[in-house]
Amino acid sequence: MARKYFGTDGIRGKANGVITPELALKVGQAAGLAFHRGDHRHRVVIGKDTRLSGYMIEYALVAGFTSVGMDVLLLGPIPTPAVAMLTRSMRADLGVMISASHNLFEDNGIKLFGPDGFKLSDEVESEIEVLLGQDLSLKRAAARGLGRAKRVESVHARYIEYAKRTLPRNMSLEGLRVVLDCANGAAYKVAPEALWELGAEVITIGDEPDGFNINQDVGSTSPDALVRKVREMRADIGVALDGDADRVLVVDEQGQLVDGDQLMAVVAKTWKEDGRLSKPGIVATVMSNLGLERYLGSIGLEMPRTQVGDRYVLEHMREHGFNVGGEQSGHIVLSDFSTTGDGLVSALQLLSAVRREGKPVSQVCHLFDPLPQLLKNVRFDGGAPLAASSVKKAIADGENRLGKAGRLVIRPSGTEPVIRVMAEGDDRRLVESVVDDICAEISGAASRVAAE
Repeated sequence: MARKYFGTDGIRGKANGVITPELALKVGQAAGLAFHRGDHRHRVVIGKDTRLSGYMIEYALVAGFTSVGMDVLLLGPIPTPAVAMLTRSMRADLGVMISASHNLFEDNGIKLFGPDGFKLSDEVESEIEVLLGQDLSLKRAAARGLGRAKRVESVHARYIEYAKRTLPRNMSLEGLRVVLDCANGAAYKVAPEALWELGAEVITIGDEPDGFNINQDVGSTSPDALVRKVREMRADIGVALDGDADRVLVVDEQGQLVDGDQLMAVVAKTWKEDGRLSKPGIVATVMSNLGLERYLGSIGLEMPRTQVGDRYVLEHMREHGFNVGGEQSGHIVLSDFSTTGDGLVSALQLLSAVRREGKPVSQVCHLFDPLPQLLKNVRFDGGAPLAASSVKKAIADGENRLGKAGRLVIRPSGTEPVIRVMAEGDDRRLVESVVDDICAEISGAASRVAAE
């Protein structure tokens, strides 16, 4: 069945355009009905980031869930991984995060978690899709069976303690000067407090959300502000979260970016030395650099790849018994601790490795030289430009030119109308030429489709 609403990370789109109160209400009803299993009093936890539209969507979801008899626990602004954790901890039947992750404030989204804290499978999402296409008026609860809603005040402290417990008991970050960029998002309260309680000197930016400035020139997708602050403060490390704090990127003491591939290498090396890897390897996506794969191979670890999306990484991890996986973007899943990507917990694991090594971050977090890699996005308005014969030929030519010494990945985004073209290889000029040629063909095909 074609999916009308769900993408690679829940439902996402323009607030009050795609993500309307009417849609949110019906999502609440459909998801509530899909998870109405048994005779117990059902309940759902709802968290959100700091977007202005979060209020609108939150109350529409409340109306939907309560109308089908589910009680609602409102968590307020809190990271996505906290919602996943609290869904399990509070024995909820369903968890909801209102967020468009790293997108700007104009967008918003609805992410759903099952009672086990994991994102929903394609099958369950399809079940909800079917309900969204139906008239649910006859499935609403009777007057006496309506749900109740209330706010829960203790959730920040619970998440902070959970995050701190992922480190050894005697671990202290005292003496580390950390610049923390909260992206004006969901972690603006919990992340600085957690690092401070662990002993770090914390300098915070992106911690003044106003409903409009989430991810705006801050956060893991806009690290320039963090780079400047690290250099200005002569900090030991900079840590950048995104709007819902399920991903993290790092800046070393020299102001150089450290992406998710290097962070995964650090965790893989450290956990291998400690005997903590459940299998000799980690799971990554098709976007991770070939340099990471070669490095892991040099220390006896494998790196199976999945399609893009932390949910697919996690599905492979669960199916094949891996406990570390992630994406180059900084979505890192450590299944010993969490059921989804957790930017704060991943940062704590890195800080623990830095403290243990007793070396600068620039040394600890540079375990391999990445191959030249280039990613470009081509926006399109309708149609299927990848189906054009000229595009198919350009892609085949690009693969032949790169040969066995490189990789080419072309995929439509699951969250916005763009096609992502990525190539990597030992020859930077060749990589750039291949990407430019393919992007030009896609752009041309998209223009022809739009003109028809």
